[in-house]
Amino acid sequence: MKKMQILTNGLVKENPVLRLVLGTCPTLAVTTLAFNGLGMGVAATFVLVCSNIAISALRSVIPDKVRLPAYITVIATFVSIVQMLVKAFVPDLDKALGVFLPLIVVNCIILGRAEMFASKNKVFDSALDGLGMGLGFTLTLVLMGSIREIIGAGTWFGMAVPGLSEIDHFTFMTTPAGGFFTFGCLMALVVFIEIKTNNRKKRSIGCEGCPNAAGCKGGCE
Repeated sequence: MKKMQILTNGLVKENPVLRLVLGTCPTLAVTTLAFNGLGMGVAATFVLVCSNIAISALRSVIPDKVRLPAYITVIATFVSIVQMLVKAFVPDLDKALGVFLPLIVVNCIILGRAEMFASKNKVFDSALDGLGMGLGFTLTLVLMGSIREIIGAGTWFGMAVPGLSEIDHFTFMTTPAGGFFTFGCLMALVVFIEIKTNNRKKRSIGCEGCPNAAGCKGGCE
């Protein structure tokens, strides 16, 4: 049961985009089309799984003082592999994703899972965590891309949607503002579902990042 929980955490409960609000930049930038979202999600999932496995396997070897540079080096290796594969086999996707494909190296989701999970858990669990988070990321990107593409262009994965391709489209959805609007609506929907199912959890950032922590001494808690 624990293995299944690790795998499914990233789908809704700890969805990296809608709950942890990580990877927002590529999420908003590439989801003008569902195909772009799928491509970015699959690429990030591959990097997540492979980097989690490698970092978990090497966690006892990597010195603590250089762990972050080591993690980034491992992640960059797999991103380079993905980038070469995409350039070779899906050049149109490579052009569509542009700079956001190599920028997977500094994606907060991947580095965050390396630091918070892979460096502290076994290889198989780390692989499951990477797969679950990657699936959650991919599903979110495809959902956002589908909404924006269908409403904004009347197509889905490049195919005309019956009844929508002949009418005027709400092109606002294909703009950056439309991305923010869709993102906000999906986040609100997840919160609504949590409240209705009594799964809403109180989240606190703590006192560490508060500029008034020294004077307050936790009194606001």
